[in-house]
Amino acid sequence: MGIKRLLKSCTALTLLLVLLPWGQASARPFDELMASGFVRIAVYKDFPPYSFINDAGEPAGVDVEIARLIADEMGLELDLFWMLPDEDLSDDLRNYLWRGHVLDHEHKHERLSGKKVADVMLRVPYDKDFNYMRGYIGEGVYAYQNDLVVMMSPYQRETWKLAHDTQRLEQVRTLAVFQYHPIGVEMETVPAFMLTSVFNGNLRKNVRHFRSPEQAFLAMTEGEVAAAMGMRGELEWLLNQHSDERFKMGDTTFPAMGKPHWDIGIAVREADRQLGYLVEGILEPLVLNGELQEIYQRYGLTYEKPAFFDF
Repeated sequence: MGIKRLLKSCTALTLLLVLLPWGQASARPFDELMASGFVRIAVYKDFPPYSFINDAGEPAGVDVEIARLIADEMGLELDLFWMLPDEDLSDDLRNYLWRGHVLDHEHKHERLSGKKVADVMLRVPYDKDFNYMRGYIGEGVYAYQNDLVVMMSPYQRETWKLAHDTQRLEQVRTLAVFQYHPIGVEMETVPAFMLTSVFNGNLRKNVRHFRSPEQAFLAMTEGEVAAAMGMRGELEWLLNQHSDERFKMGDTTFPAMGKPHWDIGIAVREADRQLGYLVEGILEPLVLNGELQEIYQRYGLTYEKPAFFDF
C-alpha cells in the first residue's frame, strides 16, 4: 500500500508524480462541489481498522467515521470513494485525486463527466519533504514533482510496532533476537526492507514475507513465526480480534528506521486549497477536544496526537 511504502520509496528516490500527456481528470470547483450536495472522500478499501466493510455489510472504520464527520460538518452527503492501493503514494495520489484511474469505478453520483476523482483523500502521510520534492526535468531545470497536490491537516500520528508470541519470546528488547527466531512482515514495506538490512543482513534468513499484516499475524498465531511487525493500528486491531493474552504488543523501538513515526493527514488538489482549509477547520477542533481520540478508542486503538500539534 502506498502509505506503507512512502518512506522506503523516499529512500530509493522513486516517488515521482509526473505530468502525463493525458492530463488531469475533471476537478470540481469549490462552489460546484458545495452546490452538488455531496463530497467525495477517498479511503482505502479492505484496510481495517481504518476503512472496511463490516460483518453487517456497512462501511466502517476510523477513516470512514472521520469522512462522515467531515461531510456532516460541510452539510453534504458523503460519497465514499474506495481506493485500491498501487505501488506507492505517488500512484495513489495520481489515480484517485488528480488524474483518475485507468479503470473506472462505480459511484453513487455519476453527474461528473470524465474519469472520477475524489475531492479529499484521507490517510495520507503528512510529509513536507515529499510535498515539496523537486526533480530534474532537463536542460538544467528543476521543478516541483508534486505540484498538483497539497498535503495538510494532520489528524493522527502513526508508528511501526511489533507483536510477539510470549510463549516463544517473553520480551523483545532488541531486533537481534530474530537472528534465532522467525518474524513475519508484509512484503515490500518499510519494515520488510529494514529487517533484511540491519545487523549486516543477519536477520534475513528468519524474515518471512506475507501479502498482508493479517497473514503475518495469523502465521504468528499458528506458530510459523514468533512475531509480526507492522503499523501500530493494524496490529492493535488484530490483537483485539484474537483476544488471546499469549500475543502482546512489544515496546521495542526501531532506530534503524529512517522515520519510525509519521503524521497522517489529508490531501487535496493544489487548486482546491479552499476545500482543504475548510476540512482543516473541521478536523483541528476534533483533534484538540479529544473527539478523534474517542473514535480511535471505540476501535480499540491507541490515539497519538500528531507532532504538528506539539506547541
